[in-house]
Amino acid sequence: MNSANSECGNQRDQLASDLATCGQIIRDGSKSFHAASLLLPREVRAAAYALYAFCRVSDDAVDNGSDPVAALHDIRRRLRRAASGQPDPTSVDRAFAWVLKAYGIPVSIPEALIEGFEWDSEGRRFETLEDLKSYAARVAATVGVMMTLVMGVRSREALSRACDLGLAMQLTNIARDIGEDARAGRCYLPTTWLREAGLSAEDLATLSEADDRVRLLTARMLDAAQPLYAAGINGIAFLPEGCRPAIRAAAAIYSEIGAQIARAGHDTIGQRAVVSKRRKIALAAGSFIPARPTQADPAAPPAKACAFLIDAVESVAPPPAPFPEPPKAGTAPWAIDLFLRLEQRALYPGNG
Repeated sequence: MNSANSECGNQRDQLASDLATCGQIIRDGSKSFHAASLLLPREVRAAAYALYAFCRVSDDAVDNGSDPVAALHDIRRRLRRAASGQPDPTSVDRAFAWVLKAYGIPVSIPEALIEGFEWDSEGRRFETLEDLKSYAARVAATVGVMMTLVMGVRSREALSRACDLGLAMQLTNIARDIGEDARAGRCYLPTTWLREAGLSAEDLATLSEADDRVRLLTARMLDAAQPLYAAGINGIAFLPEGCRPAIRAAAAIYSEIGAQIARAGHDTIGQRAVVSKRRKIALAAGSFIPARPTQADPAAPPAKACAFLIDAVESVAPPPAPFPEPPKAGTAPWAIDLFLRLEQRALYPGNG
């Protein structure tokens, strides 16, 4: 018995150390949602350490390596090992294996995120808005689903609304970064929209400021995000009360990016909308006040592009309740990019 207790204690000590390492990766890699992240309960933060760090390290491997195909192959290998309970002997992979098991996260959810990495490495473009939403489902809604699961919520309604919020944030990022993406040889605007406007992706790179066509496209993208924000905000009520302020703050900050773009006349070629630290803090402070319900139906079916994510969650048995309390992972300030690759363009250029 003493030996068993000692082994259990050693495992907890190892996990605490692994989570602390993941927390350091977060502190070093993302400052964007520091204010919002501090509003999350400690047990959710610890699981978020593990989620973020695995995705961050994986994304960097694709972005910074000389062979993206080989990097993607290795990431998938690591994911399979983590999901099987035999992770690579690194802090990041051990912590990620823990969170997958502890919170019943289907392996197909991070697999979809990795598929989004792959689409980026291919320079894939999107014909329609629905095609673009399929991409956003992979690079943004996946993280919304995983975060919802670590909050202890698995209902179809809550997961659907988390996906809506992820889609809305990604579309906002795409609108914000039209000029920056174009100059880097990337374009996420639907090609049908470009043809209707009489533009090509290459034309965007030649502009020093937005013309009327670009302003219209930017406004159109932001308009596409609005009903998704409305639906996503209504879904916050499905979350534990202690988690709601952080999600409200994240939604408010991204909505403010869209507002800044509109105030700048929808010029996303000559300038990049930025929400000041002071404004972020004010929005985070206001997140303790429940948002007024929108007209969106909180029980509406999931967006077509995201239905496969919710189906994946429903196909696996939930973990035993109550959710496990993780060991302490340190109390220093930390940051989590709630919807991965949305704010941190440095992670993988072209995703926001």
